[in-house]
Amino acid sequence: MVDRPDLGALFAHVTRRLVDAETPILAAHALTMWEYVALSALEREAAPTQLVLARTIRYDKTRLIALLDGLETRGLVTRHPDPADRRARVVSLTADGVRVLAEARTDIRAMEEGVLGELDAAERTVLLRALPRLAEPA
Repeated sequence: MVDRPDLGALFAHVTRRLVDAETPILAAHALTMWEYVALSALEREAAPTQLVLARTIRYDKTRLIALLDGLETRGLVTRHPDPADRRARVVSLTADGVRVLAEARTDIRAMEEGVLGELDAAERTVLLRALPRLAEPA
């Protein structure tokens, strides 16, 4: 007997819905989803190395260089040698990176309000409290 869809299927549908809604918002800010993910991670703290950033955002390290090259060319991030290891590059947001990220996030939050508006206040509160806990690594 099937009492409900599997969580993976439910999350996949919700994720697809949100990605489909976010993609044009990010495009309006000249960002890809992965660029937004990288900028968001760097907002929390500079990445001590490009490898750490790749692992943090779960992105292929061989493709990260091209992604960072584009962000750096546009003045959204900087990379400089780590004083402790000149072979490693510390990646940081620039002021423009902070601004572009904030503008994109404002528009994404407005879209999310529309999606979350389908829930009553109690459902919304529970969802927003529970999701971060589920998103943590096991």
